[in-house]
Amino acid sequence: MSLDTRDWLGLYLRGLAMGAADLVPGVSGGTIALITGIYDRFIAAIAAVGLDALRLVFSGDFKGAWAHVDGNFLLAVAAGILSSVVVLAALMNWLLLNYPLPLWSLFCGLVLASAVHLFLVARVEWTARDFGLWFAGIGVALTLGLMQATQLPVTPLSIFLAGAIAISAMLLPGISGSFLLLILGMYQPVISAVVSLDLGTISLFVLGCLCGLLAFSRLLKALLARAQRATMATLYGFLLGSVIMLWPWQQPVSSVVDRHGDNRVVQSLPVSPQAYAELVGEPMLWLCLIAFSLGAIVVSGLLSLGSVEH
Repeated sequence: MSLDTRDWLGLYLRGLAMGAADLVPGVSGGTIALITGIYDRFIAAIAAVGLDALRLVFSGDFKGAWAHVDGNFLLAVAAGILSSVVVLAALMNWLLLNYPLPLWSLFCGLVLASAVHLFLVARVEWTARDFGLWFAGIGVALTLGLMQATQLPVTPLSIFLAGAIAISAMLLPGISGSFLLLILGMYQPVISAVVSLDLGTISLFVLGCLCGLLAFSRLLKALLARAQRATMATLYGFLLGSVIMLWPWQQPVSSVVDRHGDNRVVQSLPVSPQAYAELVGEPMLWLCLIAFSLGAIVVSGLLSLGSVEH
């Protein structure tokens, strides 16, 4: 299906927001896709990339192959995601190093407001099983948020697997690819590779992303087709539970020494702003509250984009 300029720009902006979200540990690009009404189409388009599409290509039916994978839609979203990664990677890295509390507060407000909105809309049609799966999703997300991180060696295999895991997480609202990279100890190596344009590392990571994307999108599409409401209830639970990963005031519990010799926190526990001030340092309370409120306001803007039909 062809897209007019307005539709293409809307999809590009959605992709831009998805890419920016995935650069921040604890935030999921899938969350943005869900909020802005393109989640089902996004999953279906990615899952369509496969043998059937290749058969159309090899038979010379390029137009049919492009339509089969909803190519115009994917191109617009992918362009936004890639633009965000290239343009915003350095900015996000700088904000994480210099202003992590307001940045996490911004996304904490965005995710919490989104989770509450989606729950209130969906719960009307839920059964007891759906509520149970919602609570289970919350529990899984909380477990991930409190999980102790590890430090994988930076090898070609670990870079490839990191890409596959990160992109799979991107498809799930409430589960962050960047956060899982942090849990695996691979976040800083990947961000550094993007900033320094290390083409070898970037190529391995992208290859892992492609493989993970094609495999996991098919699994998710099957789950949505067979048990759409139950699957979405679980994902909404993930989304709400993931707020613990974004809570700005965290007490470091354990850390590791990265390849540059710097200590990097790999496990922390949420605390109150007052406790943070006593244990860690300046909580930047008012700036964080402003950022949190701004994140909640941004949700209204994202919701106003609405859905883009086939």
